[in-house]
Amino acid sequence: MSEITATTVYFDEPGPANTSRTLEIARRRAAELGIHTILVATTSGATGAQAARMLAQDFNLIVITHSAGFREPNTQELTPQNRAAIEATGATILTCQHAFGGMGRAVRKKLGTYELEEIIAYTLRNFSEGVKVCAEMAVMAADAGLVRTDEPCIAVAGTGHGADTALVMLPANAQAFFDLRVVEFLCLPSPWHPAFHASDV
Repeated sequence: MSEITATTVYFDEPGPANTSRTLEIARRRAAELGIHTILVATTSGATGAQAARMLAQDFNLIVITHSAGFREPNTQELTPQNRAAIEATGATILTCQHAFGGMGRAVRKKLGTYELEEIIAYTLRNFSEGVKVCAEMAVMAADAGLVRTDEPCIAVAGTGHGADTALVMLPANAQAFFDLRVVEFLCLPSPWHPAFHASDV
């Protein structure tokens, strides 16, 4: 009977101080497994730009932003400067409705009741905020046709800002969400830290 040994790194604290190390871990494991695509979450674009500098030359890098209007109507949090820096490396930027938000979030805000997508989001946050975002990105990228559902990718996300979580994933389309697979946990914040569970975003 064979077995596979893989390493998971647990960070003492969540947050952007772990960004460089998380991207390093993702890059190394992608090279080891022959994975070509890495997804990276970004808000202002700072993490996306850093990922672009570190990863875009060797991998198909897809930087995934908040949807327009996420914080307030008619605004995009990705700054023009960071967008330009990301695009200059040849990385792809994906901006679309969040897989675990969208219309369900509209129902919650208007009627005060949670819908299916946000219940899934809260369930995934039991692992960490970054795990939730990684799963969400894998669905969004699959629905946009930017990743295949029969090829693994690495997803990188964080707690609030920066990156502190990286997973090897097999993506799935939203309509086949339960086919989504987390193949390996590469790194994430330690569940012993008080800030492990981030507030709702």
